[in-house]
Amino acid sequence: MTLKIDLHTHILPKQWPDLVEKYGYDGFVTIEHHAPCCAKLWKDGKFFREVDDRCWDPVRRIEDCDRHGVDVQVLSTVPIMFSYWAKSQDALDLSRFLNDQIAEVVKDRPDRFIGLGTVPLQDPDLAIQEMERCVEDLGFPGLQIGTHCGEWNLDAPELFPLFERAQQLGASIFVHPWDMLGADRLGSYFLPWLVGMPAETSLAICSMIFGGVFDRLPDLKICFAHGGGSFPGTLARIEKGYHARPDLCGVHGCGAPREYIDRFYLDTLVHDPQALEFVIDLFGTDHLALGTDYPFPLGEDHPGLMIEQMNSLTADQKNRLVSGTALEFLGLSESGFSRRSPGGS
Repeated sequence: MTLKIDLHTHILPKQWPDLVEKYGYDGFVTIEHHAPCCAKLWKDGKFFREVDDRCWDPVRRIEDCDRHGVDVQVLSTVPIMFSYWAKSQDALDLSRFLNDQIAEVVKDRPDRFIGLGTVPLQDPDLAIQEMERCVEDLGFPGLQIGTHCGEWNLDAPELFPLFERAQQLGASIFVHPWDMLGADRLGSYFLPWLVGMPAETSLAICSMIFGGVFDRLPDLKICFAHGGGSFPGTLARIEKGYHARPDLCGVHGCGAPREYIDRFYLDTLVHDPQALEFVIDLFGTDHLALGTDYPFPLGEDHPGLMIEQMNSLTADQKNRLVSGTALEFLGLSESGFSRRSPGGS
């Protein structure tokens, strides 16, 4: 049986300082442990979400992994902690705190966990500095970043040096939606997560294609969460737009969007086997990696089960989806891990 790696999971420290008090201004997330194994997250005095000990307890996470046959989780912070809006030095301090916590979890169980760092994207020089520390000192294979930083989309010239340095380091970049566009119209019905996140991810991919980032950095390793959001389903429209209005879409000399689908990776979190079949038809299994969004409600309840039950896939294709692509993206070898979990199907 092949290794099973979950590329897309989130983790928080069990406790962190009162950041409003520490930094002297509002906007930061606070945590309130109000019951055993349960906590509430608050932002600007408003309730954000309820979380439980799966968010911070490695033992609990391993129990879940063993039950579902997951051998390795890739750990990244919860995007609300990015704090790209904060003062640069404060965001760096918070990033270092979060990264050090992930590093401790990985250090205790390197056979079960891999870490991805977070950086203060609003200050690219500091972001590069912290990325280098994550890769060279903490041993992380890369970073998780958001789909944008304030007014900067991912093609912003200010962010190019970070991507360039990531390519030089061989660092992997996992892109997760956050701070969704159209927030003033998406306040109800869970729409920021249902509509905003897929749109955010497509915007990030299109920005990097049309902005020429993939052309200038052909060896950049980058993966987008949630199966690429709405990008796969609207690729035909995006492609049509490129050919209909090259004066707008091709201003930086990029090729047609379909020419770039082998230049980046996606996770498999699309919630439906037909949807996954569609994405596989577009991108191939070589560019898709199992990701579940553990431990949150929109995640996959049984990691990898949908892949395992898809009769249209060969054993080699399934193995690629549940571990091979993740190892390639992260630049790691299977020999560094072994199948330990007794669970799974």
